[in-house]
Amino acid sequence: MTAAMASVDGIADLLPFYADPPAGVRANMIFSADGAAAFGGRVGPLSYSVDQELLRALRGFADVVLVGAGTARAENYGPVRLTQAQQAERDYEGRPDPPPVAVVSRTGKVLPDRLFSDPYQQPILVTTESAAPSRHEPADRLSRVFAAGADSVDIGRAVKLLSEAGMPRILCEGGPALLGELTEAAVLDEICVTLAPKLAASQPIHDGTAVAPLAVPCGMRLDHVLVHQDYVFLKYSRLTV
Repeated sequence: MTAAMASVDGIADLLPFYADPPAGVRANMIFSADGAAAFGGRVGPLSYSVDQELLRALRGFADVVLVGAGTARAENYGPVRLTQAQQAERDYEGRPDPPPVAVVSRTGKVLPDRLFSDPYQQPILVTTESAAPSRHEPADRLSRVFAAGADSVDIGRAVKLLSEAGMPRILCEGGPALLGELTEAAVLDEICVTLAPKLAASQPIHDGTAVAPLAVPCGMRLDHVLVHQDYVFLKYSRLTV
């Protein structure tokens, strides 16, 4: 199958290329032209309006938004907000609730206060058995806690638990360390990459997580290359044997 290549006029042209998410893990990331995933610890300086619209649109297709604790704090994450059109589509599909935000945290601590701003849309904590709140104690505002792994988060196990809980379409929004863990666990089905026409120089990752390298790079299939205002939108899918 030949990958689609085209220039687009805006979000309306982009959406049809993303409207069929995998029943698994889809990641969405932005990188500068020289490979930085953030500038000054945040993705905002790399992004622009259409990329941000795409981020919101991809959330509407998902059952849950998965994010690392460092990224959730740096970007001050809050509950997912859907447009009226997105909500109507979800109502039609029989899944009316917006996707919750699931935060991966080895320590199980320090989630952004904004994540608790809507009592009807509480976040999910993905953590370890040792860090999970006791079943006999209040979970400090958390109604759903998934323990995946004893002393470190087994991200493959976490994906399985989310799927078994009725959330098979998982949208990962980073950061890079979490993306690396998903890749290493061989559970990443699709990655949507926005390539920004910007140079960021060396930008360190501050989530404190070391990711073991793969023995060899993981191959992917290119689905499309779309261009808008010098931003390049790429989508890759897992190669099937």
